[in-house]
Amino acid sequence: MIEHPTRPIDAHAVGSDLRRVDGVEKVTGRAAYAVEHGEPDGVTDPLHLWLVTSTIAKGRVVDVDGGAATSHPGVVAVLDHTNAPRLDDTSNGELAILQDDAVGFRGQIVALVLAESSEAAREGAALVHVRYRAEPHEAELREDNADDKPEVVNPSMDTDTSEGDVDAALSEAEVVVAETYKTPYEHNNPLEPHATVAWWSEDGGQPTLTMFDSTQGVHGVVQAIAPMLGLEPDQVRVRAPYVGGGFGSKGEAHAHVVATAMAARTTGGRPVRLAVTRQQMFSLTGYRTATFSHLRLGARLDGTLTAVEHAVQEQTSVIREFAEQTAAPTRMMYAAPNRRTSHRLARLDVAVPSWMRAPGEMPGMYAQETAMDELAVAVGVDPIELRERNEPEVDPETGKPFNERRLVECLQRGADRFGWDTRPPAPRATVDGDWWIGTGVASATYPAMRSPGNAARVRSLGDGRYAVAIGAVDIGTGARTVLTQIAADALGVGTDAIELAIADSSLPPASVAGGSSGTSSWGTAIVAAAQQFRDDHGEAPDAGVETTASAAANPATEEYAFHSFGAVFAEARVHRWTGEVRVPRLLGVYSVGRIVNPTTARSQLLGGLVMGLSAALFEESYRDPRFGHVVTQDLATYHVASHADVLGIEAEWLEESDESFTPMGSRGIGEIGIVGTAAAIANATFRATGIRVRDLPLTADHFLA
Repeated sequence: MIEHPTRPIDAHAVGSDLRRVDGVEKVTGRAAYAVEHGEPDGVTDPLHLWLVTSTIAKGRVVDVDGGAATSHPGVVAVLDHTNAPRLDDTSNGELAILQDDAVGFRGQIVALVLAESSEAAREGAALVHVRYRAEPHEAELREDNADDKPEVVNPSMDTDTSEGDVDAALSEAEVVVAETYKTPYEHNNPLEPHATVAWWSEDGGQPTLTMFDSTQGVHGVVQAIAPMLGLEPDQVRVRAPYVGGGFGSKGEAHAHVVATAMAARTTGGRPVRLAVTRQQMFSLTGYRTATFSHLRLGARLDGTLTAVEHAVQEQTSVIREFAEQTAAPTRMMYAAPNRRTSHRLARLDVAVPSWMRAPGEMPGMYAQETAMDELAVAVGVDPIELRERNEPEVDPETGKPFNERRLVECLQRGADRFGWDTRPPAPRATVDGDWWIGTGVASATYPAMRSPGNAARVRSLGDGRYAVAIGAVDIGTGARTVLTQIAADALGVGTDAIELAIADSSLPPASVAGGSSGTSSWGTAIVAAAQQFRDDHGEAPDAGVETTASAAANPATEEYAFHSFGAVFAEARVHRWTGEVRVPRLLGVYSVGRIVNPTTARSQLLGGLVMGLSAALFEESYRDPRFGHVVTQDLATYHVASHADVLGIEAEWLEESDESFTPMGSRGIGEIGIVGTAAAIANATFRATGIRVRDLPLTADHFLA
């Protein structure tokens, strides 16, 4: 594989409002999602799969009686740990299903029902009788049981950091804020449920597995399941032409993907379709852990920080460790000579947590930015001025200079647009009828990331047209469109000269659509391949010639700390008699590099703000520790922001181009919109009512004291 050092591209298509290239397919209903596939070589009779999940939190399966199920019309087979195919690799406790009788959490897959129709599969699953031997379990996160140090925090960060003498600095500080901030369990709930279609065939005497999966990374699915099934990666092909959202939950393969592949192994080549139910998603497809953030800020009377400590407690699963990097943004956000962060886990008999939009940054910045607001009140300094006084000259964590740190500009521009200077000096100073009114602000940040392992292929089609291929996945964000724009500029042609192929593991490798790294990683690989193609074949290439290349390592990452920043402003109205919270105005201003497509970028930033609003006001999964399951298992009980909750909302960005990070000048934008939003709203409710709420969500009962 050729590694090509990239050069900045001339922006012509990049920066324009190119209409979504897949827009027609989506609005006309021709865009086929995962569960709508599965008719290989004229086969039109896929089997349908239904999952039977455990009703205990810990113990053993004594017996699975599938007799009544197999007698039901349309049911073809029932698989359990006694007759399911054996896996070659069972090291991943989340994915290694039906290999023994152990139950590690409530909702774990304990049997599979195959049938001729979805209805028959569902009815058959209801007829499967499973007997258990229950064992004592622990499913409640508490401050007194979260004391286990993880190996690393996501993705591979140090668990703890320390600089200076925090305890001495806090004891000598003129002002100390010491509080605990709590965030609840949250579930991703993309509009399209997780779904998979799979079938097996023979290719040259070798078994091959073909899958359509609703995933954020086709190559990641191959890497996860191929060794488990005893296959080489080239024996597995995964496609994800259209994906209806993920928010992190589809960033890695979950057990249902393995279940579908295992079931298909038994059908003689017939495809198997599985759509995970909304209720099953609450135990099988990841979630954000609840957190306790113990913040201590030490400062001088003018608000200058002298010490910062952020000690986090959260949970993981006994069957596989995942530790959210909740304190990570505290390590680099503000200047303070004495700093300490830590993460501790409660290992519970529960489903495995995973990525959810801005893992770590979302709960961590809620805690830090609320604490900063409390410090501003304690020292009598405007919250924006307080943040300006604590601007670091270099990255406090690494000591490197920032590539660009325009947080203060975001704060000042947002303040001008929001009318910050008209806000009353004291809480509970503005009332409109029965509504208290207040405004709040919070900073946002997200690391700028480019993932390794990306490559792209450019092929001349003749007549000035080019086929560009990379195994990236568009999860609804507009990746097809922006990659088309990047490819056009990298090759110096119009966007109508580009035929883009993505979302297929048979294409050159691409990293996951996550971590706000997709466009940066894939786009840079496309630029590298295009520039290498021109070096190889010139400006008038023959039809059929092609080049595959990846981007060489970026030396600037050793010199600079790459981050994006933003400022979120919120107006909150709190009803004085009912405690109801409304947010009529929400504004985000961001520094995120060059915007590749203003239309898709605005959608991403607004979506992040809405998700932050939803987290602030509504989202909370409740796990019953007695039985180990999440009881809010649908969108009737797990509340999210609806259209009626989203009133005035705006997002804008600073004009800039960060060509030291990518040849397009762009950085990631998918996650920064959710960061800081809940804190801005919480700070606004304090200004409205004088009541400081430190636990999300901001439900009415908090304001009725």
